[in-house]
Amino acid sequence: MFKIADNNFAVVSDMTNKNNNVPWQNPLIYLLAFSSGFCIMGIELLGGRILAPFFGSSVHIWGSIITVFMLSLSFGYLAGGKLSTQNASLNRYGLIFIFAGLTVLPVVFSSQWLMEAIFLAVEDTRYGSLLASMVLFFIPTIILGMISPYSVRLLVTDKNSSGQVAGFLYFVSTLGSALGTIITSFYLVLWFEVNDIIMVFSATLIMLGVCAIVFKRLNQQDVSSQPLSAQSSGATDE
Repeated sequence: MFKIADNNFAVVSDMTNKNNNVPWQNPLIYLLAFSSGFCIMGIELLGGRILAPFFGSSVHIWGSIITVFMLSLSFGYLAGGKLSTQNASLNRYGLIFIFAGLTVLPVVFSSQWLMEAIFLAVEDTRYGSLLASMVLFFIPTIILGMISPYSVRLLVTDKNSSGQVAGFLYFVSTLGSALGTIITSFYLVLWFEVNDIIMVFSATLIMLGVCAIVFKRLNQQDVSSQPLSAQSSGATDE
């Protein structure tokens, strides 16, 4: 059984090695992981500002928001890990960012009437804030949670270095989360409206996804434009 697992990892590693031969792909993945961490924590903090006019800003409000984000991220990690086993590519990686950005948009356009409806329907602010957090943030945070395990899959080329790669990726992503927390809470909320900030986060995620897809397409064109002899030589080296 262990031999079969090793053989499967060898096949996966060989496919990933081919992907990682693309110049600048790994720095791009680290940049995207950093940006996703920044956006996740920025959106989480802004969630408190969105819920506050209806449910207050007491500890159980933040307990609801944090619970929903942690639960959503856990499902996202699970889904991202599963998805990464099915022909992982930079194109699909970019699509995750695009879908994440699109699912953030309803927070901007629907939060007001959703909060009013939930506030009137649920008398207890504890459960009202929990339901509101679920409705607004559950789906986008699941998709954002898929990014980290998918990033690891694209970066790992050797099972002996997989722990180091994963550790550095989570360092980069968590550093982005820390900066997203401090910059959003110290500066952005003082300078801009909450909806404007969320719109920027959404647009940023979508643009990053498009950049990943365009980057992959451009490199595919470069490979296809190489002389046949060069491609044959590369295939022999692989």
